[in-house]
Amino acid sequence: MLNQAVFLVGGLGTRLKERTKATPKPLLDIGGRPFLDYLLDEAARQSFTDILLLAGHFGDQVRNLYDGRTWRGAKIRVICESEPLGTGGALRFALPHLEPQFLLANGDSFFDINLRALSAILPGSGAAMALRNVAGDRYGRVKLEGDRVLSFHAPQENVKGPINGGVYALSRAIVESIPDGKISLENDIFPPLAARDGIRGREFGGYFIDIGVPQDLERAQTDLPRHVRRPAVFFDRDGVLNRDIGYLHRPEEFEWLEGARAAIRLCNDAGYFVFVVTNQAGVARGYYDESDVEKLHAWMRAELAREGAYVDAFEYCPHHLDGARTEYRRACRRRKPEPGMILDLLANWTVDKQASFLVGNTQNDLEAAGAAGIAAHLYQGGDLAAFVKTRLTSG
Repeated sequence: MLNQAVFLVGGLGTRLKERTKATPKPLLDIGGRPFLDYLLDEAARQSFTDILLLAGHFGDQVRNLYDGRTWRGAKIRVICESEPLGTGGALRFALPHLEPQFLLANGDSFFDINLRALSAILPGSGAAMALRNVAGDRYGRVKLEGDRVLSFHAPQENVKGPINGGVYALSRAIVESIPDGKISLENDIFPPLAARDGIRGREFGGYFIDIGVPQDLERAQTDLPRHVRRPAVFFDRDGVLNRDIGYLHRPEEFEWLEGARAAIRLCNDAGYFVFVVTNQAGVARGYYDESDVEKLHAWMRAELAREGAYVDAFEYCPHHLDGARTEYRRACRRRKPEPGMILDLLANWTVDKQASFLVGNTQNDLEAAGAAGIAAHLYQGGDLAAFVKTRLTSG
């Protein structure tokens, strides 16, 4: 299971000339934010909890902005190389901090994919690579046979195939084999690894942009902020994702309903945000604590990660007017049928409200969605993935 996301943010950005004379490329402003912020958003929302930034050029700027921060629940660390080591050398330098398997991504490109999907094709001690079909002759190409990466080719070779999208799932064993010094992951490590049948590749169709040249940097100014606005699926929890046994709060009592994990994966792969909105009156009634709710949701995240799936955010309301605990005994704008949980998510995430919908199993769910101004669908059992797939298709 991948928990760690590593970003290479040490490039010089020489093709951007004046723009990178005093600013590292990943910190260039895109729509009022550093480009790197968009990458961190993607990793954190997809449940990566440990983020490493491997910095070099103007590394102090990266360290000052991000080191020690918590980003939507993920902890960020910055590791600065003392001299330029290349992409492979930077990884070797960071070896003591790497997990047995981890996600690796370039810090100057954005590829809108389900990052967790790569873990499904990761060879035990090898690499999995996200690929993209892109027109033009700017990029080198990758030759594939099924999901096996055979070779890498420079643009002038005129080889047909997808490009390397700059997002990988890697085994730590690869990094252990990298010699000290200035090493290129792309030129020195990947070609011989592919020759040993050590790399798998999967093509994705998601939005891709690399800010390494001026024209694409300018295009990103409008394209990227618009693109990260995406529709959402809001799921009720008990009775939709899991069997409703009444006041569930222990992982050992949790039972996924048919197709629930696959439904979440479908939404992930389709580029939707996935939110869970659940009433948890058991807290107010004294049956369990908020910490129990959060532990259960953490357990659900781990279960989903094994399926290459994730929930962007869990929201719950612990309040009830008939609560035994006075601190929770009140009416709450977040308790369904009130729309507060949905409205808070709409306010804090870049959601395309018109294309979003809720899946619930009670009238309270449907009323909350209506009050928030989003569509709602009543789920009454059966394969949840099949149920959701038709809604994703029909909108």
